[in-house]
Amino acid sequence: MLPLERSVAGCCRCSGPPSSTPAQSGTQSSTECPASPIARSRGAWEIAAGTLSLAVWVLMPKCPVCLTAYVALWTGLGLSFTAATSIRWALLAASGLLMLYVVVKRGMRLRWVARG
Repeated sequence: MLPLERSVAGCCRCSGPPSSTPAQSGTQSSTECPASPIARSRGAWEIAAGTLSLAVWVLMPKCPVCLTAYVALWTGLGLSFTAATSIRWALLAASGLLMLYVVVKRGMRLRWVARG
C-alpha cells in the first residue's frame, strides 16, 4: 500500500508513482486512494451536532409555560413552572456548549491543516 500524505484541503492523497494495475503490484494507484472513513464520520458527527444544537435553540419555546404544555402534550407528564424553567435553561446551556465544542474543534483542525 502506498503511504498517505495530507494535502492542504485535508483529504488524503496517495504518494508515489501510480501503478498500472493495482492487482499487479498489490497497491492502489493514486487515483484510487479513498478519503478516510474516519474523517467522513467525524465530519458527519460535527454536522449532526451542529444541527441538533441549532434545532434546540430554534424550537425551544421562550416561556416555561409553553414548555410545560409541550411536555404534557407529548408525554402526559406535568411539570411545575420551576422545573420547566430549569429544564429550559439546561437544554439551552447544553446545546450552546455543544455548539461551542464543535466550533473550537473545527477551528483547531483548520489551524492544524493550515500549518501543516
